[in-house]
Amino acid sequence: MNVPDDTTLTTLARQTGVLLKKRGVMLTCAESCTGGYIAQMITSIPGSSEWFERGFVTYTNIAKHEMLGVACATLETRGAVSEQTAREMAEGALTHSHAQVSLAVSGIAGPSGGTPEKPVGTVCLAWAGKGRETLSHTGHFSGDREAVRRAAVQSALQGVLDFLAAE
Repeated sequence: MNVPDDTTLTTLARQTGVLLKKRGVMLTCAESCTGGYIAQMITSIPGSSEWFERGFVTYTNIAKHEMLGVACATLETRGAVSEQTAREMAEGALTHSHAQVSLAVSGIAGPSGGTPEKPVGTVCLAWAGKGRETLSHTGHFSGDREAVRRAAVQSALQGVLDFLAAE
């Protein structure tokens, strides 16, 4: 996978906004390894306040638990980088916002922090919607910290488009 540039990410954010606005729904996001990068790309789009409700940057396990309601048991048994944690983050973002659609991302951007089971570049993503089944996916991205974060943003935004298209 090529590292997405700002133009690619902006285009995806714009497409996401068009579809959300067309559906009349708001988006919220819960970010860990991307540290607000998704919210930054979204809010760089003029008029995004019509379809972006809020973002949560929950970098620590305590923040994931306190702000999003991720179960301590999930964090202890599965870890912060797991599809279960990402799903709970996405669902918690919906619960703690006024949005109807959410995305969540948690991963290991590097250059350290990886393990043989979860190497650097492992990113877990989830998408949730009011009255819908929560979907999740684990991606494995290569490159340096910035490349992993950009790939995670791209995957998260593309995932929103796919999630909405599947409605």
